[in-house]
Amino acid sequence: MSLLPQYTHIVNPKLKHIYLTFDNEGNLVIKSPKVPQRKIEQLLLKKASWINNSREKIQQKKGKPLDFSNILELYFMGEAYPLTLKLHNKKRVKLDFDGEKFTLFYHTYDERLFQAHFDRFYKIEAQKHIPYHVALWGEKMDLSPTHLRFRKTKRQWGSCSGKNVLSFNTMMMKLPHDVIQYITIHELAHIKHKHHQKDFWQLVEQHLPDYKKQVNELKNYTT
Repeated sequence: MSLLPQYTHIVNPKLKHIYLTFDNEGNLVIKSPKVPQRKIEQLLLKKASWINNSREKIQQKKGKPLDFSNILELYFMGEAYPLTLKLHNKKRVKLDFDGEKFTLFYHTYDERLFQAHFDRFYKIEAQKHIPYHVALWGEKMDLSPTHLRFRKTKRQWGSCSGKNVLSFNTMMMKLPHDVIQYITIHELAHIKHKHHQKDFWQLVEQHLPDYKKQVNELKNYTT
């Protein structure tokens, strides 16, 4: 008898079908209306190959959330840098980056506090670098956002509101420069085209002819 994979099952009566998805760590999540357990098990057996292949791809992605039980590294601007945790006498946590490695100095071991410092580092860097890209490409494309927002999100790298407010995921700072540039151009293009139809992609390609290369590279990273 085949062993079924571990999963989290979320029952939503509003759904009409069963959906299989994964979180950033590669954990299987099933969303469905209320259905018999037998139906879930049948689907898992049928999709076993797809589940294994999809999980492998996710686990190979770069920039995954830190796992403090394994070797630590932080991605910054497309490069993986070693991260060392060092105990010190001062009570405050301090994150240093010297261009070659990250060092986190701490007094009390607290993974949630550590993560907050990493998130703060990415947000500061995003607020420092991304407005430059927006101003540069906004001038070239003759498009201007009404406002810029920066926050950590689990799904989207960026978005454009109906009022042309551009929101950028601070985790973008994990990505290579060229991919950051692509996301910037992508969101600026939404100021003119609020869709992903032909006109939108033509505008993106006009300013970034190799955008498909950047789209493929982006698939190697997780938020």
